[in-house]
Amino acid sequence: MALFARLAEGLRLERMQASGQYADGGFVNTYPSSAVRHSDEPRPTLRDFLFGGEGRVPARPLPSVDPREGWAQPPDTGLRVTWLGHSTVLLEIDGWRVLTDPVWGPRASPFSFMGPKRFQPVPVDIAALPPLDAVLISHDHYDHLDYPSIRALAKLPVPFITSLGVGMHLEAWGVPAERITELDWWEQTSLPGGLRFTAAPSHHFSGRSLHDRNGTLWSSFALHGERHAVFFSGDTGLSPAFAEIGQRLGPFDLVMLEVGAYHPSWGNVHLGPDNALLAWQQLGSGRLLPVHWGTFNLAMHPWQQPVEVLLAQAPEPERLLMPCLGEPVEPALSAPPEPWWRSAATGHWQESALQAAEFLVLPTKD
Repeated sequence: MALFARLAEGLRLERMQASGQYADGGFVNTYPSSAVRHSDEPRPTLRDFLFGGEGRVPARPLPSVDPREGWAQPPDTGLRVTWLGHSTVLLEIDGWRVLTDPVWGPRASPFSFMGPKRFQPVPVDIAALPPLDAVLISHDHYDHLDYPSIRALAKLPVPFITSLGVGMHLEAWGVPAERITELDWWEQTSLPGGLRFTAAPSHHFSGRSLHDRNGTLWSSFALHGERHAVFFSGDTGLSPAFAEIGQRLGPFDLVMLEVGAYHPSWGNVHLGPDNALLAWQQLGSGRLLPVHWGTFNLAMHPWQQPVEVLLAQAPEPERLLMPCLGEPVEPALSAPPEPWWRSAATGHWQESALQAAEFLVLPTKD
């Protein structure tokens, strides 16, 4: 079920084909990339993945806390965020709880026996989460749309909000169709009572096999409550969309931007820390919470490099929000960041040729 390449049909396919982002049988990036791929930088090879890149995993578990005691009390300011690893965040905004890109599975892979393995378990089990008001899924890649996590969450009476086409996976995995809302860019939906979700552009790609490339849409999202606004990037490269999002949907109290798993030859589909700082500037507001790092070995750079670059190069480092795993924090009350990750030294990573080949064969960076 996790590996099977699905194709949309019926009314879902008709709606996808009506999208301005749909052309020639799939979705396309209609915004130009601002970060052009370095043509002189070769893609990583099998040998690179097997033997290259020092410090790609931590030598010991990262510091983490059990968030349940913190969750037991409502946030004083009405806005609180708990980073649970990679792009999985529990967002508490004006009385609502939203879970983003939930990945509890041990591997970002279609296989249970190989593929990028998470550094350590999520600080809290799905069964221990507080009642959720929505699950938000940006796109269908394995490190964002996780089969065992969706199967567990499907048992809860919670709505799912996602990008066009992704609902076909959710339905196949047990989420009732009436609990799924799929959005095109700039479309909105609201939960009963008022929390508003707006799908916004991103510059990425999609696919879960070699046969469904760009078959579903990828999106960023803006969330607006009664008092607060939050932006979640999903996966994206740098593009003019950030300035437009800031103008149309800002200002934001918090922006969650992907910073990890980047490579010069992938410059147009992931931000990395340097482009994340530019995107933050273009959005024009909010504290910055880096996501999409510190959980899986998905690239050649040292595991902690993204946040070290952020801390060193941010023009206002005191506006960075860098909690450890499972630590609930309120952006308006948080102190300047402390480099807690330095307590987990880097280790040398070396894997089997089988896993390295799987890394290279799965839907490639475009």
